[in-house]
Amino acid sequence: MFDAFTLTALLAIGGVAAVIVLISGLRMTGLADRIADRTGFGEALIGGVLLGGATSFSGTVVSLTAALDGRASLAFSNGIGGIAAQTAFLAVADLLYRRANLEHASAELANVFQCGQLLLLLSVPFAAYAAPEIAVFGVHPASLALAAIYGVGVVATSRLRQSPMWRPVETEETRDDTPDEGDSPDQPARGLIVQFVGLMLVMGSAGWVISQVGAQLTDRLGLSASLVGALMTAVVTSLPELVTTLAAVRRGALQLAVGGIIGGNTFDTLFLTISDIGYREGSLYHAIERSDLFWLAVAMIMTGVLMLGLLFREKQGPAGIGRESVLLLSIYFAAIAIQAMLG
Repeated sequence: MFDAFTLTALLAIGGVAAVIVLISGLRMTGLADRIADRTGFGEALIGGVLLGGATSFSGTVVSLTAALDGRASLAFSNGIGGIAAQTAFLAVADLLYRRANLEHASAELANVFQCGQLLLLLSVPFAAYAAPEIAVFGVHPASLALAAIYGVGVVATSRLRQSPMWRPVETEETRDDTPDEGDSPDQPARGLIVQFVGLMLVMGSAGWVISQVGAQLTDRLGLSASLVGALMTAVVTSLPELVTTLAAVRRGALQLAVGGIIGGNTFDTLFLTISDIGYREGSLYHAIERSDLFWLAVAMIMTGVLMLGLLFREKQGPAGIGRESVLLLSIYFAAIAIQAMLG
């Protein structure tokens, strides 16, 4: 149905969809913060699972739609490229939070654990690519492994928060996760959750529109699917993470901000599971291009840097932000330059 639109009209439609995604994401941040307070699950867990998964919903739709259309590289690079972009967003949030290094102030063991889980999840597609091409009912076993690792990680993160065996050192700059005035665990969260789900569905619809626009740009402009997926659809569908992260930092919900990004990144690996199911021409991991693996490596490097930053907890870097934030931005922009050379 998008074939009849001119290039200008397509860009305008994509822009409107992006604005819808942005507005929905902004509203969802406040709801997630209140849900965390009312349920008692905490900002890191709600940010990592509920907010992270919901803000990734539009990206899920993009990858699934691309896979159903037989566009393996677009489906793969959209999810992996989004992980790199969203990790870079944390460095942007660090610029906004001027009191201290964001990774220092948001000390939370659950976020460190999820970084380790994300590195494990990102290693699975590499193994699948190198392994023989096999599929059970059209689905590679690696896709099932991703879903299993994610599920176990969610349960482990919840238990870790309830009974941590390690605790971060408290400093004058550490921001504790305390309920906001007016929200407490004895208040019902049902109404907030209904609003949250409604906004998530709106974002999903906008994501479908963005996927169609991305596919048209790939065909009409002769761009590579990796380029469109990693730097166009991935960034656009990752905008909710940027908005929600900055909004959470302004609200002082630092664990929610960091947890939302890391949790969204772990959820984004499930894009590959969903895409592999939707791609009916064989194993998704053996239909991608070599350039797609480049963004997989970039995502792993950036996640490793973030994890080390969360462990080292530098109070304040020489540039007003943490050294890991400077490194994250440098890696991301260097990757963009390399992708531009790859075409």
